[in-house]
Amino acid sequence: MSVTIKDIAKEVGVSYSTVSRALRGGLGDNSKTRDKILETAHRLGYTPNQNAVNLKLAKSYTIGLYFSNIGSMSSPFILHDVVKSVYNAIDNSYNVVVKGIDRHKPNTLSTAKYDGILILSQKPEDDEFIEEAIEKNIPVVVFNRSVYHNVANILTDEAKGEMEAMEYLIQNGHRKIGIIEGIPSLASTRTRHRGWRQAFQKYNLEADSIPVVTGDYRIRSGYYGGKELLNYEITAILSFNDEMAFGAAKAIEEAGLRIPDDISVIGFDNIGWFCNTVFPLTTVERNMGMLAVRATELLFELIEDRKKSISKVFLDTKLIIRDTVKDISDKEHNK
Repeated sequence: MSVTIKDIAKEVGVSYSTVSRALRGGLGDNSKTRDKILETAHRLGYTPNQNAVNLKLAKSYTIGLYFSNIGSMSSPFILHDVVKSVYNAIDNSYNVVVKGIDRHKPNTLSTAKYDGILILSQKPEDDEFIEEAIEKNIPVVVFNRSVYHNVANILTDEAKGEMEAMEYLIQNGHRKIGIIEGIPSLASTRTRHRGWRQAFQKYNLEADSIPVVTGDYRIRSGYYGGKELLNYEITAILSFNDEMAFGAAKAIEEAGLRIPDDISVIGFDNIGWFCNTVFPLTTVERNMGMLAVRATELLFELIEDRKKSISKVFLDTKLIIRDTVKDISDKEHNK
């Protein structure tokens, strides 16, 4: 059996795309890794597949990075994090074209235009675009939303993450909790909704008894959602993302209340620079940058080996505890 790039990557302990770059003469800033890869390739008796070499000559060296809707559906923080992470993960010889699926003209995709496509999918309407890429035989990796097409799929378990966030509030004595959900048509909204209700079910609490408002994942909607929730007797707000949590925090402060002494707040996403420096928010980390990097690495593996088996990959979420949730369990117990 002939030696493949995958064999070399496993032997050296680096990614598939790193080996590919080294064999093409790349990794100029990492000569030790390049030399180790070349030495391993020689030792294992690696020889390039001529068909693959011929196919490489026809490459466009362009990767498409598609969002469901850049203008109104994607958080600017998430957009920045994903684009930056993809650029950091790609081979320097590749270009990245960033577009919105909502502006795509049907039947215009081709292998001459893209060597592969990354799709940050937020809604089922993206399926038509995904199917077109599959029909055109373009390697595709979809991340952020679970899909049922025959494509690689990188995800986090958002339901589990939101369940853990709600559990944390419940374990700290909170029962009167207001919720700011997101756009109902988005898969993330439905998944996170399922997660917090699972937490209520676990603790035998009545999910339909608490106030729920709808936002659009932007700060402004969180602000108005927070103002609305303050009309109820609540001790905490669970927000479906950090941006809306920041908006709710502004509404709380304008009402003359303090976080977390009067109202606890918990978010989702962990917008690192903001949460760490501006507002020490307790939140669920769903590392979109890591999702983008893993998706990019997998896409390069698919570009180099069209026969590679495709799979659904789950990355973990993590509850990040900071300063915006107060333990009121004694107070609740003594009522």
